[in-house]
Amino acid sequence: MIPTHQITGLILAGGRAQRMGGIDKGLIAFRNKPLIEFAIARLIDQVGCIQINANRNLEQYSAYGYPIVMDETPDFSGPLAGFAAGLRECKTEYLVTVPCDTPLFPVDLVNRMGGQLIDGNHELIYASSKDAMGKIWAQPVFCLMQKGVAKSLENFLKSGERKIDHWFGKLRSTTIVFEDEKAFSNVNTPDELSSLEKNSE
Repeated sequence: MIPTHQITGLILAGGRAQRMGGIDKGLIAFRNKPLIEFAIARLIDQVGCIQINANRNLEQYSAYGYPIVMDETPDFSGPLAGFAAGLRECKTEYLVTVPCDTPLFPVDLVNRMGGQLIDGNHELIYASSKDAMGKIWAQPVFCLMQKGVAKSLENFLKSGERKIDHWFGKLRSTTIVFEDEKAFSNVNTPDELSSLEKNSE
């Protein structure tokens, strides 16, 4: 198990949210509170410190009192750009990433991933979920990594690559399966937001 104080939590709120009409997803209301507040509440007891990856509405995100890390380029180039920003500012040995649009993610996420990371001598571990039919779905933006992978990611992005699974394939990486599929329900459209609110009461 990795001591909590050795882990920085990075909340990814830097995307375009095109399927949501371009609205900043972290600030969308879910149960009458911005989604970013659910991410903070779920993560705060699992890590030593928190960062928020955001590329707009910086004043609103700064109001939560956590450091804001921006992508190096202003082209909204995906979650790996957020990972790179978080690693650049990370002061701990490990970084865990979670998206801002999945308000019910597991409260034991970091503990379980940390245990498997250490036991298996991995550089990175990401979450997967199992659906009612037993199919496994990768949840790659939920991952825990050693700070030392920063150089690998920097080189990967410089090569023009963006696919998250391609980068994972260059590392000693593995996944851990969580049985609660609903915990990884995310919000990409207004309909998904409405459905999640109704089905998670």
